[in-house]
Amino acid sequence: MLAEQRHQYILSQVARNGALSVAELVRELNVSRETIRRDLNTLADRGLIVTTHGGALSSDRREPDLDTREAANASAKRAIGERAAQFIPDGASVIIDSGSTTQAVARALTDRHRLTVYTNDWRIALLLGRRNDNRVTLLGGELSDLEDATFGLDTIHQLSQYHADFALIGAGGISTDAWLTDYSRMAAEVRSRMIAAAGMVIVVADNSKFGRVTPVRINGFESARYLVTELAPDRALAKAIATRGPEILIA
Repeated sequence: MLAEQRHQYILSQVARNGALSVAELVRELNVSRETIRRDLNTLADRGLIVTTHGGALSSDRREPDLDTREAANASAKRAIGERAAQFIPDGASVIIDSGSTTQAVARALTDRHRLTVYTNDWRIALLLGRRNDNRVTLLGGELSDLEDATFGLDTIHQLSQYHADFALIGAGGISTDAWLTDYSRMAAEVRSRMIAAAGMVIVVADNSKFGRVTPVRINGFESARYLVTELAPDRALAKAIATRGPEILIA
């Protein structure tokens, strides 16, 4: 297959699915990883796709910045935050992921007392710190360009030192076969480690995440106790999520 034919195939698949992995393209096009990487870089240089660590996104499928995400579906996120916060009692230890929906949970926790909070989101740290006898640890790492949060190997290493009663986790998307996914490998790894470090895991996601394809899987969705959302997913996805493990709660 000629390079131009591969480019057309890649563009058609990205347009259809929103994201593709290098491994998928190597298998489907029967060429080397180096060839696929060159193809992706060529298309990215032309502004037709966005490359990621493990593949490519459609040029309109990059994660929006935090301010944009906060404005989108704000009432739904507020309802999700209030419902998820009902599980967290005074005195609990809790890991809180970064993101607009988890920030809604944090706002719903401002009346709790004596929380021990671990978060990589500095807005959440400021919201819950220095009040009600809470103890807040802001996880270290590299500051993200898209949100007020840290990610990286330092974040992952620090998480390995802690265990919490609860973890509140967001996601880039929930695929039709009920995989929890994210936009980058590092963000996905941080969230996987948060899941592994908690006794009860609560995933929070509004309905816009259902069926959304982002390129990297977040490990551990099967160990989550609840998925809190504001609208039920369609029957096929609801069944897939139930099979995966979490119970769906509608805010």
